[in-house]
Amino acid sequence: MKEHSALQQGLQVILDTVKTLPLRPGVYRMLDAAGQVLYVGKAKSLKNRVRSYTLVDQLPIRLQRMVFSTSSMEIITTKTEVEALILESQLIKKLQPKYNVLLKDDKSFPHIYIQKKHDFPQIYKKRGVNEQEAYCFGPFATIDAVETTMVALQKVFKLRNCTDSFFSVRKRPCLQYHIKRCTAPCVGKVTYENYHQQVAQAVDFLKGKSQAIQKSLEQKMMEAAADEEYELASIYRDQIKDLNKIQEHSNITPIGILNADIMALHEEKGCVGIQVFFVRNGQNYGNRSYFPKHSSDNTVEEIFQQFILQFYESRPTPKEIFISHELPEVSLISEALTEINRQDIQVLHPKRGDKQRFMKHVTSNAINAVKRKLLETANQKELLQRLATFLDLAEVPEWIEVYDNSHIQSRHAVGAFIVASEEGFVKQAYRKFNIKDSSVFGDDCGMMREIFRRRFTRSDTEEYWTFPDVVMIDGGLGQLNAVLQTLEELQLPKMPVIMAIAKGPDRNAGREKIFLSGKPAIQLDFNDPLLFFIQRLRDEAHRFVIQTHRKKRGTQMTLSALDEIPGIGPKRKKTLLHHFGSVKAIKDASVEQLEQVNGISPAMAQIIYSFFNPES
Repeated sequence: MKEHSALQQGLQVILDTVKTLPLRPGVYRMLDAAGQVLYVGKAKSLKNRVRSYTLVDQLPIRLQRMVFSTSSMEIITTKTEVEALILESQLIKKLQPKYNVLLKDDKSFPHIYIQKKHDFPQIYKKRGVNEQEAYCFGPFATIDAVETTMVALQKVFKLRNCTDSFFSVRKRPCLQYHIKRCTAPCVGKVTYENYHQQVAQAVDFLKGKSQAIQKSLEQKMMEAAADEEYELASIYRDQIKDLNKIQEHSNITPIGILNADIMALHEEKGCVGIQVFFVRNGQNYGNRSYFPKHSSDNTVEEIFQQFILQFYESRPTPKEIFISHELPEVSLISEALTEINRQDIQVLHPKRGDKQRFMKHVTSNAINAVKRKLLETANQKELLQRLATFLDLAEVPEWIEVYDNSHIQSRHAVGAFIVASEEGFVKQAYRKFNIKDSSVFGDDCGMMREIFRRRFTRSDTEEYWTFPDVVMIDGGLGQLNAVLQTLEELQLPKMPVIMAIAKGPDRNAGREKIFLSGKPAIQLDFNDPLLFFIQRLRDEAHRFVIQTHRKKRGTQMTLSALDEIPGIGPKRKKTLLHHFGSVKAIKDASVEQLEQVNGISPAMAQIIYSFFNPES
């Protein structure tokens, strides 16, 4: 009866809203009683589109639940349907509504940069695009793809990869020179003209002019051999061999595609995977798999369309996007992307020729990615079901948080938690905490209290907030009781199931004890799959908190060296680091170089130099 009443109430909200709507394009938002956005949609005609939600019997169960939860609606009218489509995509990306198709990956892609304004330009990698500071090439699908290309480029073109601060203080060649990956411009081993020739060749290669470079190198090799300069000829020969290796390892290069993203969608057993290949300057820059969050009643066309719009909402768009499916609103998508990027963008479905053959290759990758995902998900579901049975839960847990902390003799204390779900580890939801209360340093229970107090009292401000079904702690009965007491004090509207995993005698894996509130300690069989699952979750939390601890310790230990120099306060320390880039570069600097820093007098330069070079 209550459910029927709530449905009628939600339906009435929509009916009342329809009366006020125009027959114009726009975007509508449905909100629940707490003001959380449930759904964002766009419409060519707001009145007609929103009215369709009043036909409750014709709606899928998912949308019936949405109507059931709707307490209010917000409307924005737009001039055109294209504007509505762009605004819808932006709001979905920002608000992450429960009932929309969602792309959770917000990371920008890595690029390769080669400096413009330096006598001896550096090659380096960075996420995002900024073509003012350097030549920019990308995007690359993964960091691994960038690393592989960077190493190959250094082997062939021998550009420096050190920072400007490191470069400016070198007195002799570093290891990169000795392993033949740099020509050591820092100490004059190469002339300005020759180094810039290396830079020009690297830029041309990344622009897709590899054949011209290869022919040029072959010509130089033959000329050197004819002049009996055999050592120089062998250098050109090795460059040509390394260049061939890069081209061999560039995977399948699409014929007839210069700058484009190629996207293929595959659906199997309710799992939708989208494979994206990045082609720039005729070269394959790698591929990546995506699995957008969706409901079972979303069509593949709806999912694909929302994916494309959200994918490019905050990323540069190539002039051509090739897709595996014909979409009903493809022209609208092209118009929206054209307006966002202020240049003509075409979304195309290849049906014949080289592009269609390459699309088959991309689709094959999508199929394989979905099959792997289904296998992983099936294993994860089975393990989550085992965990639910073990904990006497009525439903399989959807969100698990695993907590750990780390310190060395009470110093550099940090805490962290990782998240696991049916999809595996949810890395964008990981969180870390610098322990602020110095009175709990070295006290594992005290640190756990602080972590849980901070985590569970900032739910209103946390942008990415999901209440956990199960919480695991790396610790014993003491940590469990400390956490239970803290959560009871916070008077949460509901309590997750809390379990603590204590390491076995001599910290032996397989002999762990599990503590639950009000129950004696439990020890699972050493070859129980559930124990392996719990160990994997705990080990991931341990890895993450140790990584966090090392970063904090490394930063503090590095900066503490400057703190020990008499007369160096926060302002001078900041100035020195800004000028040199690192403490190591300051340590390697001469007195004359230190004097060049704004605010560093000759006397202070001598003090700094003497501190790092006590024997001189």
